[in-house]
Amino acid sequence: MLCENIKAIRKSKGLSQEELAIKLNVVRQTISKWEQGLSVPDADMLISLSEAFETPVSTLLGEPVTAAKADDLKAVSEKLEIINLQLAQGKELRRKTARCLLIGLCTAIVIISAVFIYCGSPYLGWNYHDPETAVVGVAFHAFEWLFVRLAPMLLIGAILGIFLTRKKA
Repeated sequence: MLCENIKAIRKSKGLSQEELAIKLNVVRQTISKWEQGLSVPDADMLISLSEAFETPVSTLLGEPVTAAKADDLKAVSEKLEIINLQLAQGKELRRKTARCLLIGLCTAIVIISAVFIYCGSPYLGWNYHDPETAVVGVAFHAFEWLFVRLAPMLLIGAILGIFLTRKKA
């Protein structure tokens, strides 16, 4: 909700991301990340945003405007903490998904390699004069040729990816 509010208020004020970034002394990419929900402004930056937009912080966070409360900063901090937690959970889910896909890729490469080794390249004994087996033989040969050349690089890359996506203690 914060990301949508920042974008909507910025547009309603007629500001570009670049212009807002200059007002806040940040790079344009920071504004873009806030608007995409990839990161959130810290409490101080949220106050600067509200000043630049001439809008209460509570409006940025999606609450109706009410009388000022003594613990507004605490409420803002709690909301930002919840948003940061949600972003962290999304990042963790993407990390786990990438790791599972890389493990699946490694498994598939090992299984296909084992099948090729076990079968001993059966396409070499096929009769290429028969049109039906010739097409299948050429397709199988092309697949095996590509696999033998690409599989080692894919396997190394996938193992490296698994290593890089491990959960850091």
